[in-house]
Amino acid sequence: MRIPAPNLWPAARTGQRWLLRARRKETLVDGHRLVFLERGRPTPGKPTLVLIHGFAAMKENWALWMQMLPADWHLLVPDVPGLGESQYRPDACYRYESQARRLGQWLSGYATDNLHIAGSSMGGAIASVMAHTLDRPPRTVTLLNSAGIPEQPDADLNAPFKTDRDAILIPRDWSGVYRMFNSVGNGKPTLPGLAMTGLLGPDLLQRRDSLRHIFNDMLADPLAPARYLGTGTPPLQVQWGDKDVITPTRCVDWFGAATPHAEVHVFRGVGHLPMLEKPGRSARVLEDFIRRHSQ
Repeated sequence: MRIPAPNLWPAARTGQRWLLRARRKETLVDGHRLVFLERGRPTPGKPTLVLIHGFAAMKENWALWMQMLPADWHLLVPDVPGLGESQYRPDACYRYESQARRLGQWLSGYATDNLHIAGSSMGGAIASVMAHTLDRPPRTVTLLNSAGIPEQPDADLNAPFKTDRDAILIPRDWSGVYRMFNSVGNGKPTLPGLAMTGLLGPDLLQRRDSLRHIFNDMLADPLAPARYLGTGTPPLQVQWGDKDVITPTRCVDWFGAATPHAEVHVFRGVGHLPMLEKPGRSARVLEDFIRRHSQ
């Protein structure tokens, strides 16, 4: 008889939120219950920073940054609809543009003229669209190993797209969970990878059907974010890990022609998640960038 593994993540998530001194909030957006963390409040002269996590992830991916970024900044950290604590709906569309529209509706409730957006992987793709579709564009947008970026500079942004990344990102069993947590890093087994396998594995395996739905929707128009990025993009920072196997470093080359104004940082020995693998360095790079564009 197989004994189901306990899901310890909800209790761990609550404890983490207390340590971060963040408030957990809920709202309704496009028929979805949206859950998010908020630290601080909009303040004149201070940035409001939105942090958007990636596929099969959650708002808690930003916990280390939340501890390191200035305490007087206003932080908004959502669980993207369909993921984390936010609601998943089998009848909903989860393409990048649909998700950007939902998060834009949510942000419309905040009055700030000092908005900045940062997104990791799928969150970077969503941030790319939001930077061009919000009623008032953000002062900066930062993309960390962003999805939706071509691997070849001359790629057809409307062409069908095939990928095998779902074999890594949608685990079917415990070995798949272990592979996922080690693949999103620099490819080497780590103690944090083992710990995350045990902590988050039960939750991920329960979400397999919803993850497949969301992944297929993203794949239906996978390079949509790249169609938005260009010379008219707000001040853009790109952070990338050179050991990434999910969004290879060759994606960075595309920015040179499409967004020549972009400030690019490639971190050596880092995989898919700079904010978890090099939190101090990546947070400092972001903080400096935002300060330069918040005057």
